[in-house]
Amino acid sequence: MKSIIVNNVSKAYKQYSSKWNRFVEKVMPGNIVLHKKKWVLDDICFEIEAGDSVGIIGVNGAGKSTLLKLLTGTTKPTKGDITVNGKVAALLELGMGFHPDFTGRQNVYMSGLLMGYKRYEIEELFLEIENFAEIGDYIDQPVRIYSSGMQMRLAFAVATATRPDILIVDEALTVGDAKFQAKCFQRIAAYRKAGTTLLLVSHGAEDIVKHCNNAIFLKNGRIEAQGPSRSVTNIYLDELFGKSKTKSSKSERVEAKNSSLTELASSENTDIFCTRPGYRKEEHRWGHGGATILDYEIKADHVSYPSRIESNQHTDFYMKVRFDEDFDSVIPGFLIKSLEGIFLYGTNSYLASQGKQNIEVKAGDVKIFKFSFPVNLNQGNYLVSFGISSGTPPMELKPLERRYDAIIINVSRQMAFWGIIDCQSEFDVVV
Repeated sequence: MKSIIVNNVSKAYKQYSSKWNRFVEKVMPGNIVLHKKKWVLDDICFEIEAGDSVGIIGVNGAGKSTLLKLLTGTTKPTKGDITVNGKVAALLELGMGFHPDFTGRQNVYMSGLLMGYKRYEIEELFLEIENFAEIGDYIDQPVRIYSSGMQMRLAFAVATATRPDILIVDEALTVGDAKFQAKCFQRIAAYRKAGTTLLLVSHGAEDIVKHCNNAIFLKNGRIEAQGPSRSVTNIYLDELFGKSKTKSSKSERVEAKNSSLTELASSENTDIFCTRPGYRKEEHRWGHGGATILDYEIKADHVSYPSRIESNQHTDFYMKVRFDEDFDSVIPGFLIKSLEGIFLYGTNSYLASQGKQNIEVKAGDVKIFKFSFPVNLNQGNYLVSFGISSGTPPMELKPLERRYDAIIINVSRQMAFWGIIDCQSEFDVVV
């Protein structure tokens, strides 16, 4: 049996150049048209079997939320038709349907009635909802004073108070703490085992792989790929991290795809850093001059510019530098940060070689430097920075060129741990 059938669905919204045009179009006789149509979904087709778990993934603006609104009946398609079989529970936008001035208790009753429950059914379910949400005395406080995590707790508890035929979750769980997320996914797993169809929207490829059998990758309002979740998320990650985000010549695009160390060494000595996969135009580039970081390469398991790096995988980070002045000693540097800006690991040639190497350069020299280590990080996205300085540690170094937060990498891990860095603890039973 099919839970969801989406057949040639497209959705457009009217766009007016002014409020006056909107007013004129509505009140003037005839079929005067003063708007343009903005198509956010275009010819979407897919079917979901009952009991299946499907992830929907894509960048912001791809059409994910619009598709979910169509599936829940919040809005209607411009073209095509949708068939949904069974009771639907949806957690779309955080606090959606909650009145900020009502207490949590009042919102439970109001949301339950909107979901089709009878009042006596809500009364029977209320204690279970309260216990699952774990917000304590806040249940009788106005929702406007709730944190985002507390709103998510209560919203999820209400939406899943009884097992629905179809459960739709749109990013809301990302605001919860890890313990409560585990509790939510435990309930979802139990419902799936009992036959509930899961539709999960997330920007996290690992969440899709972990919780969904299949996935749909939306891009610019169309289905770019659909199939087994790991295959589809690989395509999605390659779209994010494995392709150039800026326009470049055909030869540069081919080089970015097939580059090896030999090609990096033999390429022209021009600044093509921004053409490489994973480059961030938001980088912070600064320095006193005298050297230019021209290019970089990341290699894991002999693959250049991998769309994802497995946690603990040995990885090489190369940077290519041109020197415009003579220097008695230069120090290449490397840094990894979290997306929040937390410094996770930084080193330089002096530290990595324990002071055994002195690098002297002449004006016109082009050098390629390499940092190699296992990426002992938890699953997630991280920022990479390169730098080149002059001087001799432990004396003060003079930054010649710094490209901070210039690259984004994705690290995957089959089983996540708590925290960010894997300290590779060992365990044994002593007695």
